[in-house]
Amino acid sequence: MIFVTGAAGFIGFHVAKRLLERGEEVVGIDNLNDYYDPALKHARLEQLRQFERFAFVRVDISDATAIAALFERYKPRRVVNLAAQAGVRYSLTHPHAYTQSNITGFLNILEGCRYHGVEHLVYASSSSVYGANTKQPFSEHDNVDHPVSLYAATKKANELMAHTYAHLFGVASTGLRFFTVYGPWGRPDMALFRFTRGILAGEPIPVFNEGRMIRDFTYIDDIVEGVILVLDQRAEADPKWTGADPDPARSYAPYRIFNIGNNKPVLLLDYIAALERCLGRKAELDLLPMQPGDVLSTQADVSELETAVGFRPSTTIDEGIAQFVKWYKGYFEVA
Repeated sequence: MIFVTGAAGFIGFHVAKRLLERGEEVVGIDNLNDYYDPALKHARLEQLRQFERFAFVRVDISDATAIAALFERYKPRRVVNLAAQAGVRYSLTHPHAYTQSNITGFLNILEGCRYHGVEHLVYASSSSVYGANTKQPFSEHDNVDHPVSLYAATKKANELMAHTYAHLFGVASTGLRFFTVYGPWGRPDMALFRFTRGILAGEPIPVFNEGRMIRDFTYIDDIVEGVILVLDQRAEADPKWTGADPDPARSYAPYRIFNIGNNKPVLLLDYIAALERCLGRKAELDLLPMQPGDVLSTQADVSELETAVGFRPSTTIDEGIAQFVKWYKGYFEVA
C-alpha cells in the first residue's frame, strides 16, 4: 500500500498512475481546492479511478485528525508526499496557504510515518530553495539558506523537518528538488499552459524579465521515472557523514536530498519558439519586468541521482512540448 498525496495534482496524478500501472495498491489523497480549476483535478481522478487498486480520499493534509485516521486505517508501507500549495507568485499574496499546507500538512505526514512504521517517505522539495545562489549547475551539496520567496522557505523547512524526524525517530526520507516540470495534464498557472492558451486565442502572452530567464524544463515522464526509482530505494544513513564538514544533502540519519531535473537549461524565449513551431503560430509577446520571488536561472546537477538510482532524463523540449500540445488540443477539443 502506497499513499500518494496531491493525487489529483499534476505530478501526483502521473506518479499514482505509474504506480497503479505496475500493480501497486494506491490511496490517493487530495483536498481538491480551487487554486486552479477543480474540473481538471476531477478529470485526472477519473483516469485513476479506472484502476481497481486505486482508492481516493478527499481530505486536507493539514487536518491532523483526518490524516492520523487514514494512516491508522490503511497502514501504508510507503508515502509519496506531493500535496502542497504551489506557486511562487501566489505566495506573495496568500502566505498563510503555504504554512497551512506545506508546514502543518507536512508535519502531519511526518507524524503518520513516525507512528505507523512507514518504510520510506519521498516528498517534493523544489529548485526554488536555491534562492539567491548563483553558482550553477545547482548542487544538493551547496548551502541553501537564502530563499527569495515564502514558497521556497517552506520547501527548505520541509527538508529540515524531514531530517529531524529521520534523526529522532528513524523516519527514512528522500526529498526531491523538482526543476520546472511540464507536460500533459499540467497546471493552468504554469508557463506552457498559459502560453498555449494565449497563442491559440490570439492574445498577448505575459513574458517576465522580457524572456531573458533560463529554466531547466523537465518533462513529466522523466520526473515520474525518477520518483519511482527513488521510492524503490530506501534512504539510508551515510557512514561517511561528519559534523565537522556537514553535507547538507546527506546525514548520519536515513535522510537524503536529490535534484531532479533535465540538466539541459533553456532560455525562456527559445521555449516559446519551440511552442510556436509546434502550434504553427507566432506568439504576441507582452514583455514584462522581473517578478518578485523569481530567479534568473535554474540548472540542475543531477549526477547524484544518476549515480544513486540510474536517473537519465531523455525527453527533448520539442518532444515534450509536442506531447503537451497534443493533450491540450484533445482535452479542450481544439481543432
